[in-house]
Amino acid sequence: MDSREMAKLACAALSDKKAGDIRVIEIGGISVIADYFIIADGENQNQLEAMRDAVDEALYGAGVKVKQVEGNQKSTWILMDYGDIIVHIFSKEDRLFYDLERIWRDGRAVEPEEL
Repeated sequence: MDSREMAKLACAALSDKKAGDIRVIEIGGISVIADYFIIADGENQNQLEAMRDAVDEALYGAGVKVKQVEGNQKSTWILMDYGDIIVHIFSKEDRLFYDLERIWRDGRAVEPEEL
């Protein structure tokens, strides 16, 4: 499965769990760590966990296994590394604080619908 399809599945899973402000940044041209960053936020801890589980179920069901997950049940930032895509799930406050969109502004913003 290519990285674009992986990103599309992850975005759909996040959307199904009512993730806030889903953003996709294509970083393959500026970094070797991944092709896409996917960034979304949630309202509370339960939603963050549901978003994490939904992404993992969607990608696992497509035969893609997570390489590493950072963050636990009390975390307000969960990072899911699938190799070609990295999914960042934040609380709203942490998303504003870390501002990955600004840090990776040299990447190309892609609308989830364009994947």
